[in-house]
Amino acid sequence: MAEHQIIARIHTGFPEKFGIPRQSGLADTKGKILFEPDYRNPEMLRGIEGYSHLWLIWEFSEAVGKGWHPTVRPPRLGGNQRMGVFATRSPFRPNPIGLSCVRLEKVGLDGPDGPVLYVTGADMMSGTPIYDIKPYLPYVDSIPQARGGFASRVKEYALEVEIPGACLEKIPVSERETLRQILSQDPRPSYQDDPERMYGMGYAGMEVKFQVKDGRLLVRDIETASKDPAQEEKGRK
Repeated sequence: MAEHQIIARIHTGFPEKFGIPRQSGLADTKGKILFEPDYRNPEMLRGIEGYSHLWLIWEFSEAVGKGWHPTVRPPRLGGNQRMGVFATRSPFRPNPIGLSCVRLEKVGLDGPDGPVLYVTGADMMSGTPIYDIKPYLPYVDSIPQARGGFASRVKEYALEVEIPGACLEKIPVSERETLRQILSQDPRPSYQDDPERMYGMGYAGMEVKFQVKDGRLLVRDIETASKDPAQEEKGRK
């Protein structure tokens, strides 16, 4: 079997795993897909602008080499109940492959890095390698009557997000609503519920400090994130 080739990498506002939406499409997170040098051929994208959404097949790069087990503990079940790995979307699998549906906003063909795909709804860390891109086909990919297994029994909720004015001013206007969407989904692991604990999440060049109590997430501080040279290098590869 031929070795899989990385065709592109996606660049998002997430420098680390913590805080990334648990599924694609849950927040209007922006992503920019840059192709590897051998795949920077605009002809490969001919006709792609006719689709509103795309499937991305990618690698859980942070899980590579960390092993896997037949059963896992899904965070949304509190981390206490085991389910079969193939009944979950855990990154720790025999082949650490992810699948995400994103909205295609724009195709950029010009510039030194062209072609570039601009997407929203990505649930990936910046620098994540992409193996393939396929069009989303509504007439076969959308199945309204499909069953959701145990995932459909998990109570979904949204936190009330409060961002004081002094913190709000530190957030770029273009990122304010997206950050609210991300925070409202409760980035914490389900088994953590300490109202006194301060959490930190990196997003879009910011370090967001917050606490959660009684269904309300309060942003305590916004700082400019320190640049991680190793992460920057990873994103350029």
